[in-house]
Amino acid sequence: MPFAFNYAARSDVGMVRSENQDSGYAGPRLLAMADGMGGHAGGDIASSVVIGALADLDGEALGSAEASRALLQRITSANDELADMVKADPSLHGMGTTLIAILRSHNKLVLAHIGDSRAFLARDGQLTQITKDHSFVQTLVDEGRITADEAVGHPQRSLVTRVLTGQSDDEPDITVREARMGDRYMIASDGLTDYVAPDTIADVVTAGDPPGPTAQRLVDLALKAGAPDNVTIVIGDVVDLTKVEAPPTQPQVVGAASTRTKSTRAIPVTPAAKAAALAREAAGDDDDVVLAEEGPSGPGRWWRRVVVLALVLVVLGGGAYAAYAWTQGQYFVGADGGKVAIYQGVSQDLGPVTLSHVEEPSDIAVTDLPDFYRAQVESTIAKGTLRDAQALVAELRIEASRCAVSRATGGTCSSDGSAGTPTPSTTTSTTTSTTATSGPSASATTSPASPTSTP
Repeated sequence: MPFAFNYAARSDVGMVRSENQDSGYAGPRLLAMADGMGGHAGGDIASSVVIGALADLDGEALGSAEASRALLQRITSANDELADMVKADPSLHGMGTTLIAILRSHNKLVLAHIGDSRAFLARDGQLTQITKDHSFVQTLVDEGRITADEAVGHPQRSLVTRVLTGQSDDEPDITVREARMGDRYMIASDGLTDYVAPDTIADVVTAGDPPGPTAQRLVDLALKAGAPDNVTIVIGDVVDLTKVEAPPTQPQVVGAASTRTKSTRAIPVTPAAKAAALAREAAGDDDDVVLAEEGPSGPGRWWRRVVVLALVLVVLGGGAYAAYAWTQGQYFVGADGGKVAIYQGVSQDLGPVTLSHVEEPSDIAVTDLPDFYRAQVESTIAKGTLRDAQALVAELRIEASRCAVSRATGGTCSSDGSAGTPTPSTTTSTTTSTTATSGPSASATTSPASPTSTP
């Protein structure tokens, strides 16, 4: 019996984040979703690199044993690449990503899972979660210290214990499942599962609508619920090619992996070519990526410096008014009296002439921020519009709150921006190594028994 996936992928940046760090892929043989972490320090890079490393598996017909080995090998290779990237660029320290990948091999499905993203199976009208979160809260549930219902609203539900960060012990769980005709598999980032009730998700997934409308409906519900995080959904229906209309054959790539391209090369026209192109682009485009706090990449950053220099020349030449008017169309986030504030103007001054003023103060103490973000704010973070600056302040407020919770429970906020670990006496004696995931925040692997947080 010829099996195939009828598939779709959808993604949205969410209601608060300024960039999408999720990456999703749906193709004839491969469904995958990665939720990047590390905030502006590289979450989008991590997720797209990992998805890119897997993409060309979609063009290969493998036996189940071969598929398991190939999938694990690609994940390991991608994780090694993350390590190399961090060594080459220390500003990427703290980046990482969750991953769920389902590779089809005839009537077998190889599932790889690491992190707190979730995979579900809809069968006979019932939706079942088929992955277990690698998270601190899940550990508490497993130990019987809290119930599953208590886990839903737990203040530390964002703490993850395993993700891909480039460390040698970052290994996913690998399982093999037997596909049944009519099964529907769904992979979702926590932008959905943290904000939409399980019963609502189940109703939508089992309603019988095609993958595309179903995925879009779930994204819309997350946005309606006010989800601040990125939302990504990948759906694959197991179908019999002899009994249904031919499903799609061209992959769908969404989120960060769909935007990280280096050039305007010709668009591949076959699934394998598309997948191979994605793998090349996602794995090799790191020169084009800079921290979002630093503003536009490469030439754009030099352009800003050139413009500021030009302002000096214009002022000296008598064009002070025009120069000053230009500066007042710019914004940046910085410190004002120990608090985070939005400034209008540019952070440079021309001798006695001040080119900026506080546009919107806030009650966020700079000292409450993780070290990484405190340093960024103190050195100022340029933003193109007031709205972008306001969105960044909203993200910083989340990070400050997370750090306050961590410190209140005996933890710290590490220098890369991740919330640190409560001491064993106030939390648990588990020896699982832990990592922080976050949309805007940085994230890092910590020492054993060190949970860190993710939104």
